[in-house]
Amino acid sequence: MVSYSIVDTGDSRSFPEDHPFLAGSGGDGEVVAYIGAGAISAWQEDPSRTAILVELHTETLGEVTGESRGEEGSNTVGFARFRVGDGAPSDLVELVRQPHTDPAALEAARMVLEGAGLQVSECFDFAGRILDRLIRPYYNEALAKLDEGLATADDMDLTVKLGLGYPEGPIELLERTGLHHHHDVTQALFEVYGTKHYAPARRARVAKKRAKRGLS
Repeated sequence: MVSYSIVDTGDSRSFPEDHPFLAGSGGDGEVVAYIGAGAISAWQEDPSRTAILVELHTETLGEVTGESRGEEGSNTVGFARFRVGDGAPSDLVELVRQPHTDPAALEAARMVLEGAGLQVSECFDFAGRILDRLIRPYYNEALAKLDEGLATADDMDLTVKLGLGYPEGPIELLERTGLHHHHDVTQALFEVYGTKHYAPARRARVAKKRAKRGLS
C-alpha cells in the first residue's frame, strides 16, 4: 500500500465532496497530491517523493513542470477526474504523463487512485487530454445542428440515447451541467489547437455572456 498526503488548495473539481481518496491520506507519504484551484501554483519539486500528483483542469502538465526539447519528465504527474460542468465527477481519472515521466511515479499514482476506488486511464500531455478532445467537438456539433433546425432538442437527445445507448443526450446534458462551462473548456481548446471543431458554438457563447451577468 502506498502512503500519501494531500495539499488541498480549495475548490477541487475532482474532489468537491468527501471521497475515499481524501479520507485515505495522512501525514507525509511516498506520494503527495496537490488538489484544488491553486494546485498548480502550490506545486513544488520534491525528488524525495516517489510521485507528485497535480490536479489539472484545462491546463497541461508542462505548465506545471516546464518543458524542454521534448525531453521533459520527472516524478510529477497530472490528473483530473472527468466531469462535465457542474455534474458530479465520474470515477474515471485521466492520468497525465510526459515523455520521460518516471515509471515508478506513474505506478505509485495509479496505485493510490485505484486504491480509492477510481479507474485510471493514462495519456500524454495534451490540453483536453482524452475525453475533452473527443467530446467537445460532438457537443459543439450538436448545438450547431440545433441552430440549423435538424431536429428539436428533445428529438436529438432521444435519438442519441436510443440510437447510441448514451445515458443522456447532448443538449440535456449541457443544459443540466451548465452550457457556459462547456464554453470555457472548448474555448480553451480552441485557443490551443485553433481548429473549428473546438470553436464554441453560438449557444455556448450566448450562455457564457449571460453567465457573466449572473444569469442562467
